[in-house]
Amino acid sequence: MTGTGAGDTARRVQPDNLPLRRGWTTGACATAAAKAAFAALRTGAFPDPVAITLPRGERPAFALAEHALLPDGGAMAAVVKDAGDDPDVTHGALIRATVHRLPPGSGVVFAAGEGVGTVTLPGLPLPPGEPAINPMPRAMIRAALAEVAGAEADALVEISIPGGAALAERTMNPRLGILGGLSVLGTTGIVVPYSCAAWIHSIHRGIDVARAAGLAHVAGATGSTSEEAVRRHHALPEQALIDMGDFVGGMLKYLRAHPVPRVTIAGGLAKLTKLAQGRLDLHSRRGAVDLPALAALAHEGGGSEALAARIAAANTALEAFTLAREESIALPAAVAERARLVAQRVVEGGPIRVDVALFGRDGALLAESVAPG
Repeated sequence: MTGTGAGDTARRVQPDNLPLRRGWTTGACATAAAKAAFAALRTGAFPDPVAITLPRGERPAFALAEHALLPDGGAMAAVVKDAGDDPDVTHGALIRATVHRLPPGSGVVFAAGEGVGTVTLPGLPLPPGEPAINPMPRAMIRAALAEVAGAEADALVEISIPGGAALAERTMNPRLGILGGLSVLGTTGIVVPYSCAAWIHSIHRGIDVARAAGLAHVAGATGSTSEEAVRRHHALPEQALIDMGDFVGGMLKYLRAHPVPRVTIAGGLAKLTKLAQGRLDLHSRRGAVDLPALAALAHEGGGSEALAARIAAANTALEAFTLAREESIALPAAVAERARLVAQRVVEGGPIRVDVALFGRDGALLAESVAPG
């Protein structure tokens, strides 16, 4: 997990009246480096710049900072990460990919090089023992290598980030049990700068557009997966989708003054658990999920004292929900209901009905709390 440090925020802060420049995720940079190295492994030549396709279809090109054919038959290429105006600790880091051939049928195998962490605890999208290269970057790398090969590729891809172990100490990785370095992250390939004023301004404008279109139902989502899921779930038009991000409070307070009849808040387990616990800013910098409170909620729902103790000691919210599911405790439904009540209080007195939809990482609906009436 990449993150921000106080020094980075001070160094890269931008006035709110200027547009913030977007950047590239670590996963996008790793994909570009891996594609260039794999192409050189097959042809002897490094494409520079190297173009990749992002999950939403954008096709940026990346300049190589270094490249080499290796004596052991492998190839290496590297890209310098540009995080735009986001205060990301990995801005300016070298993202390096070293690629070796594997026997036919092996597929793409991933390894953690210098500065890339290894998962050691449960509750993350990857099992313990795996390199901390998240599922979407892995999918992007596989697709990029297949583009070069014209079919599924067979290769060992090692991602390294020199200096990544030191940078990781300024992130949540050690607390999450990701040891030895950073995570390779990214769901869209693009870094959207974290700017409260700029983001909340865009939320307001989205609501204005929806009201002007006469829409009676809008949905605010914490991320791209939940946005697509809630769009499908309610068959909503594009103008009804509000890019809420972490700013559920900013969205609800604006809706209180500029109401629409119905709003659905959509998100994943960790974010909506924070809302259920009374937080209206869901960013990680505002604190982690209160696992003891989640344990108490599971106990109220019929969970055993042993389950509550295990949840209180869990590594992540995802692990906590997995433990609850093993005892058939409907923890997602309890969280959705609590989150709806918190959100409804923000707009209390206005003609707004608030629903909450909780989705899994795959976009599947885990629970929904619908306002009466």
